[in-house]
Amino acid sequence: MVLVERSGLPLGVLLEAATVAESQLLERTLAQVAVPRGGPGRPRMKPTRLVADRGYDSRALWERLHRRGIDLIVPHLRTRRRRWQDGRKLRRYRHRWIIERTNAWLLSFRRILVRHEHQVERYRAFVHLACMLIVLRRF
Repeated sequence: MVLVERSGLPLGVLLEAATVAESQLLERTLAQVAVPRGGPGRPRMKPTRLVADRGYDSRALWERLHRRGIDLIVPHLRTRRRRWQDGRKLRRYRHRWIIERTNAWLLSFRRILVRHEHQVERYRAFVHLACMLIVLRRF
């Protein structure tokens, strides 16, 4: 799972088994993020809003993030009867292509695309190295 900022630079990466639901990994990924502020003070630990896909459409997740002050922008599942988000917030979902572009940047590294490493620590190191290279290319 990759958490990116507005321009597509990776802020946090979490590697887990493929069987775990992404909505359960979201808060652990947010715990890894620390964005430095422009001036003095401690870094920001939470974004103001989070754009995600339909897999994160959970009332419990939405309430947990709302208590933390994070606005979750997720299109509702088609099977949901009670919808609590209006269309104005969902207009920001159009910017989801930025996340998909960052995923494409990560998968352009062959070592990440096909996992040759048997140890998770080595694979995690290569993912973090790829994130660093993406950030360096953008500056």
